[in-house]
Amino acid sequence: MDITRRKFVKASAIALASAAAGGTMGALSGCGTESGAPAAAASADAAGTVKTVGVCRFCGCGCGVIVEAKDGRLVSVTGDPENGSSRGLNCVKGYYLANALYGDDRLTKPLIRDDKATKGTDGGLREATWDEALDLVAARLKETWKADKSRLAFWGSGQQPIVEGYATAKFWKAGLLSNNIDPNARLCMASAVVGFMNIFQTDEPAGCYADIDETDVFVTWGANMAEAHPMLYSRLTARKLADSNVRHYDVTTLTTRTSASADKVLQFAPGSDIAIANAIANYLIQNNLYDREFVADHIQFKQGAENIGNAFEDGYDASEAGKTVDSVENITFEQFAARLAPYTLEYAEEVSGVPAADIQELAEVFADKSRKVLSLWTMGVNQHNRGTWMNHCIYNIHFLTGRYALPGDGAFSLTGQPSACGTAREVGTFSHRLPADLLVAKAPHRRYSEAIWNLPEGYLDAIEKPGMHTVKMFRELSKGNVDFLWTAHNNWAVSMPNLTRFLGRGDSDKQGIFDCFICVSEVYPTLSTQYADVVLPAAMWVEREGAFGNGERRTAVFEKAIDPPGEAQWDLWMLMEIAKRVLEGETIGGQDAFDLLFGAVYDKQAGQFKGSQREVCRTLWEEYRTFSNPQLNEKAAAINAAEKLKMEAKQLAPYDLYIENHGLTWPVREVNGQWLPTLWRFCDGPQEDGFDQLGVQQYGEQDLAAGVSFYKSADHKPSAVFRPYEPPAEVPSQEYPFWFCTGRLLEHWHTGSMTRRVPELHRALPSALLDMNPADCERLGLKDGDRARVTSRYGSFEITVSTAGRTVPPEGMAFAPFFADETLVNLAVQDVYCPLSKEPDFKKTCVAIEKI
Repeated sequence: MDITRRKFVKASAIALASAAAGGTMGALSGCGTESGAPAAAASADAAGTVKTVGVCRFCGCGCGVIVEAKDGRLVSVTGDPENGSSRGLNCVKGYYLANALYGDDRLTKPLIRDDKATKGTDGGLREATWDEALDLVAARLKETWKADKSRLAFWGSGQQPIVEGYATAKFWKAGLLSNNIDPNARLCMASAVVGFMNIFQTDEPAGCYADIDETDVFVTWGANMAEAHPMLYSRLTARKLADSNVRHYDVTTLTTRTSASADKVLQFAPGSDIAIANAIANYLIQNNLYDREFVADHIQFKQGAENIGNAFEDGYDASEAGKTVDSVENITFEQFAARLAPYTLEYAEEVSGVPAADIQELAEVFADKSRKVLSLWTMGVNQHNRGTWMNHCIYNIHFLTGRYALPGDGAFSLTGQPSACGTAREVGTFSHRLPADLLVAKAPHRRYSEAIWNLPEGYLDAIEKPGMHTVKMFRELSKGNVDFLWTAHNNWAVSMPNLTRFLGRGDSDKQGIFDCFICVSEVYPTLSTQYADVVLPAAMWVEREGAFGNGERRTAVFEKAIDPPGEAQWDLWMLMEIAKRVLEGETIGGQDAFDLLFGAVYDKQAGQFKGSQREVCRTLWEEYRTFSNPQLNEKAAAINAAEKLKMEAKQLAPYDLYIENHGLTWPVREVNGQWLPTLWRFCDGPQEDGFDQLGVQQYGEQDLAAGVSFYKSADHKPSAVFRPYEPPAEVPSQEYPFWFCTGRLLEHWHTGSMTRRVPELHRALPSALLDMNPADCERLGLKDGDRARVTSRYGSFEITVSTAGRTVPPEGMAFAPFFADETLVNLAVQDVYCPLSKEPDFKKTCVAIEKI
């Protein structure tokens, strides 16, 4: 990491040139046909090569790609220069997207386990017909539903395409009247989501990736963009190379590849980032460096609950502390300032270890209105026992300095999965949400959803209480309180924290996973399929049509390019076939339940969709977008007006426009017959240039000094919420003297179930290593290549040690990625979570390390 500027510039230039090489293809044609065949089939060239438009299925960047297929097989994937998010750039995973479909062990037939004694092994599953598998899954689901619906669950994913996530949420919440559905985005974006909703009453960032090209100062908070968001990091480095005055401050607990571009690294003690953020806010106020006009015009101040403890055990949510974590009270600016007053630079240095002078320098950077400042953060902030609080603290700094919703000048939470926004956050797959930011706990939101879904008024009152969030779902599984679990687009037996709790390894009391009936929809055999009773082989990526929503609110469609192998099927077909079996004989308001919910797209008697995949996706999309276009439904429009829900603030365009435009950022508003995307929400300016002029004019005050209007917030004012520093859930001790942090590296996606099937990626990073500080290794008698055992109060794993890894931890800390199931680092990782968001803290488990 200790490199010269000359070396850094040279390396960055080479990386950028390599990335850009993926986006040199010319214009596309034929991307909108209506047949069930690949959309561009009519445009095959003389060699028989078919080109389709797609979007990468890895990470939250949402890079556009052009897919080429020949003879039913993908032959290339290259960057799409017409995609507004990536502009032709691609990372190494994107270059090898085609290969991810062709692992030797693709699942191509349904599998059934007849003997539960084989659970947890790679044997015991036999091939079955689709009817046998679907009948069995539906029978067990219906049996559980009828007996006790609190004992059934669905765990989805930010990798599930939008219309599939929407249909799944509709089946679970309206068909089964159960909120026991949650996505794996609970593990990565929930703290950001709750922060957005607390502050703005609407989810997702106001800015866009173009902010990276506009800013003068980057502040990365707990974000290793070089590894986790490589396309965006290439734009960061390009901005630095273009202007030598651009600065980068990296606020982090350990040195990463992202630190290489930083002009200053502020390395803090785990969990102390809130003290640093509060010290910056306090310094701005005490030295009269805040934007008085912006604060007076736009911001309201609140105080949240304090001393809320930590969610170690299952009863926390029902405890007195757990019941009050969401409570806030209004306070004045003067009271807000008084609460910040103890957070001096010296106190922040004492808590965090970051020199007071460095914190002051960063505070003065935020105060300098001659320069634009962009904050970027990911899992280092969100996967935190105070993750929601830290989100609040970053916004507090930006509110005090008037830096929000302006080009290049704002706060940007980067999402982690290809559709953690579009699917997990927007269509209602969280246990507490309905589509389009609506909440199950609010009666007007339920009435609005009933209107769109044509349900009887009051029908959804049965789900007015949130269901099991992800951590609770798997804790209850470990105790034998879940009888049916269906999972799709995830590999929970590797990715969940504290795997020891429910995998039952070495603990005979934790056998719930063996008693529960588990259905897994998957592409490849994984550790999760080893615990499944039924495995349903899924079509992957461009083997079907779908859409993702990325980190800058861009919805983009990937077209079907080829057929899936063997008997693998589209997930939406699996859902329809199971739903029709479960809902057989059921009625809603006197109507056939299945036909009411899904009759528009599926003929249950014929067992097939009503039209091509394009037509099915379009129909479901048009139903879903009614939530944000209430004028399409007379009853919904009346509720929207009466309850002042402002649902049109999140408008979406007709389906085909997303294909024609290679993706659009919402809100997409119809202006003079044109559908115009919005790059900067809440920001006044020409609508045709991507500014939210219509939103400001329709909902906000005129002639605002800062040119912004937070029209979804109460009184048009977002909330600056004071959040105090409170220590981590646990701190190093004599028994467990090290911090352990886990995360993602460039070559592998999450648990590696796809990328490890790509030979080039697997060779580049064949195994997980434990990155350690050389001083710690010397003290423990460890050297590179030695095997070590890492043990926490939760569990243990064995791993190979490295002092020359991609990350450089400080003394007393170690890092390892979680992609390798043979290492299974999450056996030892705590499942303590942020009390507000229920997102686990993967970043600071206390461990002991010993040489094997």
